[in-house]
Amino acid sequence: MAEIKYPLTPEERHQKDLEVLEKLRPLDDTFMRELFRNDLELAQFMLRIILSKPDLILTKEETQYDLQHIYGNRSVTLDVFGIDSEGRQYDCEVQKADDGADPKRARYHSAAMDVDNLEARGKFKDLPDTYVIFFTENDVFGKNKPIHTIERIDLTTGDSFNDGEHIIYVNGAYNNENDTSDLAKLIHDFRCSKGEDMLLAPFADKTRFFKETQEGVERMCKVMEEMMEERLKDSEYRKAVSIAVNLIKRGKDTAEEIAELTGLSVEEVKEIEASLEDIPA
Repeated sequence: MAEIKYPLTPEERHQKDLEVLEKLRPLDDTFMRELFRNDLELAQFMLRIILSKPDLILTKEETQYDLQHIYGNRSVTLDVFGIDSEGRQYDCEVQKADDGADPKRARYHSAAMDVDNLEARGKFKDLPDTYVIFFTENDVFGKNKPIHTIERIDLTTGDSFNDGEHIIYVNGAYNNENDTSDLAKLIHDFRCSKGEDMLLAPFADKTRFFKETQEGVERMCKVMEEMMEERLKDSEYRKAVSIAVNLIKRGKDTAEEIAELTGLSVEEVKEIEASLEDIPA
């Protein structure tokens, strides 16, 4: 968003980064990726809770994992990717906007993982079980359930199709004060921006590192700056930002409407709006 933020001095830019960092939660993909980056144990801890598999052993974990074998117009980069000791593969995504949790997006992620796993002339039976896990900010099913597990079934008999594809939605809006399960605690912690408010020690400790230690804060600020610089190289993104600026100045559209019109996220629109307020008239 160079068009907006270059009027700020480096010190002012750093202060803005600190303000953004203070509000970030595990439900924000920028923060989620750094929480899990090079932290196999934390990813394993989360998957054990979501899948109710306390003996799950994760052998590989990677953030922003690119599926290199996808052909066509839409590439896929997984927020957090993992493989367990049984060869099962996991794609964990945070989805703040409801349209980001569309069932067909989950279908596409599952298909992309399958294509990535099958070599030329490979046998279909060798495809690993895959899990696409969407952690949504809103209750996209409207049932106030903490988790929804979707699998194919034979509608004639009701039996499982057993194709090894699993899609899971974790409801980030779930709130039941009587539920003291680890899953409920995990969902609670994903909504928290402060380590002191979290209930699970592994998430609280890692959040404190990134928000309360000099090393962690510097790492997060550097990541945010690098992401911004990378996005600014994209001419389509710059065009979207320019349109958003004009719409904000017009003052007739909500952040949600501007996001829909430009393809930006609601959070990006709100950040643009806040940045415009910082620029002297």
